[in-house]
Amino acid sequence: MVRLTPDPIDYHALTESVRGPRCGAVALFLGTVRELTGDRVTTRLDYQAYPPMAEKKLAEVEAEVRRRWPVGEVALVHRVGSLDVGEVSVAVAVSAPHRAAAFEACRFAIDTLKATAPIWKRENAPGGAAEWVEGA
Repeated sequence: MVRLTPDPIDYHALTESVRGPRCGAVALFLGTVRELTGDRVTTRLDYQAYPPMAEKKLAEVEAEVRRRWPVGEVALVHRVGSLDVGEVSVAVAVSAPHRAAAFEACRFAIDTLKATAPIWKRENAPGGAAEWVEGA
């Protein structure tokens, strides 16, 4: 399951959505808006995406995860819009029969998503300064 959403990510429900009787492991990654990037203070992040292309890339990541690891379910959800410090911006959940595959697949999914999905981030600082930043 892949999705872009302007709504808060319900990571509890997302985690439950990948659980299953054949899988003994669930790995969850949450990316949150942090207050500091290096020595710069961030007040909020703005995310923009080109949905058709971004969802296609997320689906490609999911397919590659399924090709490489014996996983049960995979979920990748990314927020768009303006997010405050502490809010969840991205969530990846992967279930697998064993923990090694779940951890590896989850890490691959978030790293590949960050490197390939056309989702752009603008960091907003106190006083109104803002800067678009490069992904991973």
